[in-house]
Amino acid sequence: MLAFGRARMADPRVVLLDEPSMGLAPIMVDTVMEAVRRIADRGIAVAVVEQNATALEIADEASVLDRGRVVLSGPAAELADDPRLERAFLGVSA
Repeated sequence: MLAFGRARMADPRVVLLDEPSMGLAPIMVDTVMEAVRRIADRGIAVAVVEQNATALEIADEASVLDRGRVVLSGPAAELADDPRLERAFLGVSA
């Protein structure tokens, strides 16, 4: 949260976050994701690289990579309901 505050002090147009939920307890993941959403709601572009699928709950747009290739891309709400997400994200076969 301190890093979020420091980033905001610079009045950025874009904030880049790499794995902001890594190593956090589930309740803290929710807190961090809510903070990310609030930053975006203030008109700041936020790009998040995240392995935790809960990021789809706060995202407007998302891309899913598999071994460096985009395998899914589009509105996050649609991707969250797409059965291909499970296959790409969890390695589950069809």
